[in-house]
Amino acid sequence: MAMSLGQGGSGRGRRGRRFSSQAGLISEINMTPFIDVMLVLLIIFMVSAPLLVNGVPLDLPKTSAEAIKGETEPLTVSVDKQGRLAIKQEYYTQEQFIAKLRALGTTQPEGFKQRIVVMGDKQASYDTILELLALLQKTGFSNVALASLPK
Repeated sequence: MAMSLGQGGSGRGRRGRRFSSQAGLISEINMTPFIDVMLVLLIIFMVSAPLLVNGVPLDLPKTSAEAIKGETEPLTVSVDKQGRLAIKQEYYTQEQFIAKLRALGTTQPEGFKQRIVVMGDKQASYDTILELLALLQKTGFSNVALASLPK
């Protein structure tokens, strides 16, 4: 009664492969450690993402502002580097500018709730832009946005 306690009939090791000079090295990539590391990194990023604070911590006010609707064309108001005011590419003095805004507010279907886009030259003074925003508020327009070009 002879019993063989060898490696089985195939002659292979525990994992089913053997190294020999004929076969060379195993050329398969074991993906399990790679997937494990990626899942751990995913969990770390998911846990830490809500904890990240962008910029200065602020207590921002809540608003009941509606989403901007693209149905009507906004009114374009411009300030050049000399501080001249323009509505739809037509320049006005400050008095004419206020009168034109009031006329637009009363004649437009949206009235004073019409969207206004302020386009200020990058060399225009900050004070001039603030004065323009104050003029818009004084005439009754409150739906104002500042335009810029993407970088």
